[in-house]
Amino acid sequence: MESKRQQKFASLLTKELAEVFRRDLPHLFAGTLPPSITAVRVSPDLGVARIYLSVLLASDPKSQVAAVQEHTKEVRLALAKRVRNQLRVIPDLQFFLDDSAAYATHMDKVLSDLNIPPAPPEDEDDKPQRPRLFADED
Repeated sequence: MESKRQQKFASLLTKELAEVFRRDLPHLFAGTLPPSITAVRVSPDLGVARIYLSVLLASDPKSQVAAVQEHTKEVRLALAKRVRNQLRVIPDLQFFLDDSAAYATHMDKVLSDLNIPPAPPEDEDDKPQRPRLFADED
């Protein structure tokens, strides 16, 4: 479980990295939408941040995340310029592809393709009888 400090740190990184991708480094994404930041996990010493990116409307999401990984130093520098008055140390950034949306659509398709037959209708004779507790119950 993350501490309050880690949660605040992760929240700040999420907000500022989204702005860095959108405003400072749009050239990394070559005319496509910048990736969305779905989660940021920070180590207890605040030295390493694992950033999970979700790529929308891209033909190859892995290549877009790889482009961000190649320019990690540039991203870290742009982030440092934005948060220099709020943080003492800028963490090392590690970027990963978050494929939870693709997994959710896959599972939705699997569940919709299941062929579950309807339950047979119950007859009056098949209903379980409620036990009588008192002799005068009807």
